[in-house]
Amino acid sequence: MAVTKNDTQTPILMPTIKDRRSRVAMQRLKWGLFFLSPWFIGLLTFQLLPIIFTFFLSFTNYSATKEFAFGNFDFVGLSNYARLFSDPDILNSMGVTIKYTLIAVPLGLVVPLLFALLVNSRHLIAPNIFRTLFFLPTVIPVVAGVLVFQGVLNSQSGWINGLLKIFGIEGPRWLSDPMWAIPALNLLSLWAIGNLMLIYLGALQSVPTELYEAATLDGAGGVRRFFFITIPMISPVIFYNVVLSVINAFQFFVAALLIGGRNGDPQGSTMFYNLYFYRQAFVFNDMGYASTLALLLFVIVMILTTLLFRFGQRSVYYAGGEA
Repeated sequence: MAVTKNDTQTPILMPTIKDRRSRVAMQRLKWGLFFLSPWFIGLLTFQLLPIIFTFFLSFTNYSATKEFAFGNFDFVGLSNYARLFSDPDILNSMGVTIKYTLIAVPLGLVVPLLFALLVNSRHLIAPNIFRTLFFLPTVIPVVAGVLVFQGVLNSQSGWINGLLKIFGIEGPRWLSDPMWAIPALNLLSLWAIGNLMLIYLGALQSVPTELYEAATLDGAGGVRRFFFITIPMISPVIFYNVVLSVINAFQFFVAALLIGGRNGDPQGSTMFYNLYFYRQAFVFNDMGYASTLALLLFVIVMILTTLLFRFGQRSVYYAGGEA
């Protein structure tokens, strides 16, 4: 009878346990979605819907001077996209952006790494103070940082030209000479490298010390240890910073607007691509064409990011092998 009793109870108990586990899993899923809902709402409201709306506007001739209503604009099909191929200002503004990027990306990789190596040095006194000082400019608003740099780079009273004058070098007109405007903005971009420095610092501190000790026993000097141990071990972080720096460089806008104004002064040398489609949207009020320009930038950045992941990761070392 005991065996029969167990046989009759087992089919009854097993579904009950499964149902209980299923209810617990469903309850956890509901609470997880509840706590994630603010992020989903933000993503939908501030990213996905604006992208969809921008795509919609790119097929219209909507002007920002009119109220958005279906009677205030016409659908123009692909005419805005066809206009891209006949607009010479696109190539000019993209050339300015690429010129800035070619300088900003190497600076954004090397300078934060040097600061991270300094802070990570065992011979540095009070490294926490230096870490704070290097990161502090990051929390300062861009507008305030630009105002400070306008004083620093002033051709008459700026301390950089004053320092050059001590050595008998006549400093350039940083903000009024078209040849020096982009290098000046590249110097300005170093204002907020504290984030990259902290990322590098975390990577440096994660490198096993046993590797350095073994290399030292084998007779490797500091330079060889840096290039054959440090660089390979932090290469994933370097690759991440490359991607981040390229994206940020193509989105460079606020400082360019504050330094060069809406006309990209001096003489259009700071007319970045973002500034160009900003002018189309808010100076000429051509929201349809500005939306097309914004989508073009989105496609360009996506292609560059894809190429970086496709070809750049070949030189990245991971603990489990090369990517």
